[in-house]
Amino acid sequence: MNHRTICAAMVAACVMAPLAPAAQAPTPKPITHQTLWMMKRVGVPIVSPDGKWVVYSVLEPAYEADKAVSDLWLVSTDGLKPPRRITDTKAPEDDVAWSLDSASIAFSTKREGDDVEQIYILDLAAGGEARRLTNISTGAKNPKWRPDGKAILFESRVYPNALDDEANKKIAAEHKERKYNVRVYEHFPVRYWNQWLDERQPTILVQPIEQGSSPKDILSASALARTSGFSGAETETSVTLAPLWSPDGREVVFTATAERWNAAFAHVGYHLYRVAAGGGAEPTIVSPASGEYAAAMFSPDGKALYFKYQPQDAEVYHLARLQKMAWPAGGQPTPVTRDFDREIARFALTPDGKLAYLLVPDAAKENLYRVSTEGGTPALVVEPATGGYTALEIPQKAAKPVLVASYGSAVSPAEIVRIELGPRAHVNLTHVDTAAAAVIDWRPPQHFYFTSAKGRNIHNMIVLPPQSDPAKKYHMLVLIHGGAASNNPDQIGLRWNYHLLAAPGYVILMTDYTGSTSFGEKFAQAIKLDPLKTPGDEINQAVDEAIKRYPFIDGSKLCAAGASYGGHLANWIEATTTRYKCIISHAGEVDLATQWGISDSIYGREQTNGGPPWAGNPIWREQSPITYAANWKTPMLLSIGERDFRVPLGNTLENWSALQRMHVPSRLLVWPDAWHWITKPEDSRHFYEEVQKWLATYLKDAAPAA
Repeated sequence: MNHRTICAAMVAACVMAPLAPAAQAPTPKPITHQTLWMMKRVGVPIVSPDGKWVVYSVLEPAYEADKAVSDLWLVSTDGLKPPRRITDTKAPEDDVAWSLDSASIAFSTKREGDDVEQIYILDLAAGGEARRLTNISTGAKNPKWRPDGKAILFESRVYPNALDDEANKKIAAEHKERKYNVRVYEHFPVRYWNQWLDERQPTILVQPIEQGSSPKDILSASALARTSGFSGAETETSVTLAPLWSPDGREVVFTATAERWNAAFAHVGYHLYRVAAGGGAEPTIVSPASGEYAAAMFSPDGKALYFKYQPQDAEVYHLARLQKMAWPAGGQPTPVTRDFDREIARFALTPDGKLAYLLVPDAAKENLYRVSTEGGTPALVVEPATGGYTALEIPQKAAKPVLVASYGSAVSPAEIVRIELGPRAHVNLTHVDTAAAAVIDWRPPQHFYFTSAKGRNIHNMIVLPPQSDPAKKYHMLVLIHGGAASNNPDQIGLRWNYHLLAAPGYVILMTDYTGSTSFGEKFAQAIKLDPLKTPGDEINQAVDEAIKRYPFIDGSKLCAAGASYGGHLANWIEATTTRYKCIISHAGEVDLATQWGISDSIYGREQTNGGPPWAGNPIWREQSPITYAANWKTPMLLSIGERDFRVPLGNTLENWSALQRMHVPSRLLVWPDAWHWITKPEDSRHFYEEVQKWLATYLKDAAPAA
């Protein structure tokens, strides 16, 4: 809770009950899985174009899958009106979009009677229930209002050469009637994250908002969409063309590739395209350079197109930099953020189009910066003491800039806030979880840096256990982040929650090793040709530094844990040192060649390791943990989701076989319903139980976990 909110609450209490005795604050308690899981989860803010209202989702979790509830809420940006719920259904609403007159919203959802997700429209000015706009068999996602408010575009996944819904229904029926069941492929890739890919591809449809209207596919008939390598940008759960209307509503701009099948041997390059909104025309390339494009948006006056761009070359990582291009002329883009060695996570433009506000990850924080849209070096505007901003919106039709964001930290669940530029602070618009967070015994992480053996400045965080006493000694868990192009954020997480892991009485140490992001481009790129050794060395050096700095850490008993790339490094620690009493590895690779061969992507691994496995680079063997299996001694807990295609089951089974062959105490957890993340609530709860039993066995001399 911020200072202004606390003061207001105190004043209100005194005015309403001046003679009442002061209420005794509840005693803070250590966090539990139930406390963590049952906290409500506030979605990102979606601000009305006039700047007066914010729509956001609130998920009310439950351990029973059919009892979780997610609905949309509305709050005023001035904070003078209390939030109110505007939907009340079992199915969650996604992809919320405001009409430009700030009177209605559109969203995607799967309500009773829907076989797949459809687009619904809710008239907030008139009130009442949302009405379904679409009725399409292939499903509808990501609605966007045409500037005149009379039509909506949306995305769907359709069969090649199926130009309308009847054609898609016919093909789907033919597939269903087959007496055999087989997947057939002629090109890579074949699967992604947790799903097998099929022949369906993304497309864009436009539909008038009148009752009884029909959608028109404006893309599937084009030569681009008929190209065998056509696809959109891949996210964790879908493929999207990220379409948006041109300012005059006559065209649609989208992101696509015609090189999908290059994935086995080269980068998959993307371009921004433009196509007539009425269909019947061939899309044309807007952006001259191939690469990765994201977050395209038009300036308020419609004269420029802004986007984030990452080039593709021999490096393993590039910063996403903000660029702009003249519209409708197109041509060569110009950089907006010059000489700025940090990634632009999100950006928003002021109504006059003169400034861009940026969210920039910097170590564990995410700070607010500002830059002229004419280009320059961004200037820091707001740096919260802890945590940071994870979403940002500025309404384009407001009289003056209104900055609405999500703010959270490792001890503050995400809430919707309004950023005040004068005092360089924020004011809460929601308090969904502030009361629940106030009664938890947790403290923000502490930060320290040290210079590594290679002369690099390495950032670290430690989290203390509840009711910690600096006069006592505590065992330490070394928690390793995934990525590697990621970092340890000062935010609440479900997968590895710092405070939940610390709750039994452990200090948690987290290190942003070489390859981590938010420390500049070269730092992230330095992992090339050195995927595990230097990061592993830096983790061990961080342990030494933490023990030296903090007398309350008992250096005689340490454990290490990680998932994904953190699991890779946990396996590397197993292979290269015996200083840890136990290790936990979820979704970790044990053999670089195995991971190359069975993962859903391969070319980036070749770049990291200096060519394909048969090209002779010794990294493939020298930095594979399995190479050193004869030396393995540290007890390991292995965990893997059976539906994980990013770090597939084969890695963990190979690891398990080696541990068993070498008689190393080990335990294997295979989650049949999980993919790269364990998302089911009861699975998550039991995962933490297994982790805590394993740690207690080796850090507290408890009975063996088995």
